[in-house]
Amino acid sequence: MDSRTAAHVLDQIGALLELTGAPRFNARAYQRAGRAILALGADDVAPLLHSGELRKTPGVGPATVAVIKDLVENGESSLLARLAESTPPGLIQMARVPGLGLAKVRTINSELGIEGLDQLGEAARDGRLAKLKGFGPKTAERVLAGIDFARDSGRQTLYHRGLLEAVILRDGIMRHPDVTDAVIAGTVRRHLEIIGAIDIVAVCATEPSGVARAFANQPAVKEVTERPTHVSIRYIDDTCLDLWCVRESEAAIALWRATGSAAHVTQLEGLAGSRGYSFAGLSLRNAKNRVIRMTRETDLFAALGLEYIPPELREGMGEIEAAASSAIPDLITSEDIKGALHCHSTWSDGSATIEEMARAARERGWRYIGITDHSQAAFYAGGMRRDEVMRQHEEIDELNSRSGGFRILKGIECDILPEGRLDYDDETLDTFDYIIGSVHSQFRMSGSMMTKRVLAAMDDPRMTILGHATGRLLLSRRGYEIDVDAVIEKAAGSGTMIELNCDPHRMDLDWRQIRDARNRGVMIEIGPDAHSERELDNVESGVGMARKAWLTRDDVLNTRTAAQVLKLAKAKRSR
Repeated sequence: MDSRTAAHVLDQIGALLELTGAPRFNARAYQRAGRAILALGADDVAPLLHSGELRKTPGVGPATVAVIKDLVENGESSLLARLAESTPPGLIQMARVPGLGLAKVRTINSELGIEGLDQLGEAARDGRLAKLKGFGPKTAERVLAGIDFARDSGRQTLYHRGLLEAVILRDGIMRHPDVTDAVIAGTVRRHLEIIGAIDIVAVCATEPSGVARAFANQPAVKEVTERPTHVSIRYIDDTCLDLWCVRESEAAIALWRATGSAAHVTQLEGLAGSRGYSFAGLSLRNAKNRVIRMTRETDLFAALGLEYIPPELREGMGEIEAAASSAIPDLITSEDIKGALHCHSTWSDGSATIEEMARAARERGWRYIGITDHSQAAFYAGGMRRDEVMRQHEEIDELNSRSGGFRILKGIECDILPEGRLDYDDETLDTFDYIIGSVHSQFRMSGSMMTKRVLAAMDDPRMTILGHATGRLLLSRRGYEIDVDAVIEKAAGSGTMIELNCDPHRMDLDWRQIRDARNRGVMIEIGPDAHSERELDNVESGVGMARKAWLTRDDVLNTRTAAQVLKLAKAKRSR
């Protein structure tokens, strides 16, 4: 029994438990254990079970071990079989429809006998869904619009999960005795916010086709598709690997092909042809039909007379023209970040104190942290009343008095109320060093009303940053209707900065729109939206997304010192 199959079984158990109404913590425990076992990358978990090592794995408890023991001894899980027998598999996919939680899925199933997306669509169209208690016509409309979204989301995952999966797959490939190197490519290397298939280039010391067959014949493989340059492998958990097995002499071009978008690859092939070069499989030939020897990917760009194009930019969106004229920007790096400005603490819905968050920020080499707990309108997230704001500021002053040069800034994530006013009275708003204004309510306003709401808030000189501007949750909820172009124009004119919220579920504003904002002179804040010390690491993903948007350190607010941040916030107030 291999790790991937075992992890898939545990994940299915967790999902089915949640659908049957079991306590959420119980269901999530199985899913966490599944991730822990997948990370082991074992071809056979039986030795780990028998030696007792499995019990020592963090995240793996007695219930998990019992399932693994059942799998090893009987080839299947009796617990999964019992759950599956009483739970239609289509319910899990139904739960991915925006606006449908697990409770509503259970209601739909029990009241209408619906067991899948096709039946759900029929019920939304013929009026049965709207008649259910707690639903109505508008819910039925949203469900109907979200069915295709649910189908697509089931084949994709968020960047941070895709990266973890890619690392696990790469490490497993590296263990093959004939693989000398393995490199993650594709959408993970380009740092897209949503990941489909995972591309990996494996450099082989022996015949590449033999190595590819070895991975295609693994026990957890469900489907294999052979392609001219690589093999696509779909595993039992529907993870898809595009594996490029190549010789060392082919690795440079294989890595480029496996990394770039289709548009990027096509455009570079066209430029190569215009300069007398041609691609033949995984080699580049000059006008005399001689193969250009390459040892690194950079050799390809150099041979074509181009500046090196960072992987994040390879989307066919002007990067080749920029490289041809040596105009690739000096992209931002993680080392450029000096602090984080969107962070929550136990004063609202965070899990760490201000002191703990500050210590964690300092450990990351930053010079400051901004605490932006929720304002009073966000009562569901522990939003702070005015008296709590004053007490929090006293705590921050006390911590700063003994910080040794590290600075804690007094921020707030202030709700933009439906009429476009910022939460709190003027006197309270004036006490903050800076303000992130965000929409957290009435997402169903019309596009014109939502746009008017946000533009009005941006007119307030005390609002420094617009937070998660579209309210989207990737693979879960589409953003609310809003004229992003008008918002960017307003930001440019008012001096309001726009957030690249790098909570992995948000990545909001989208990198394509961030690039547009940057081109119009709008400064960007990379905000982790951290509710714990660990979530400060969201900044790392945010930097990758900022690089996709062609941002340099000069385009980003939190590459500046705390004093410079405060100066910019003050300048907005004086406009």
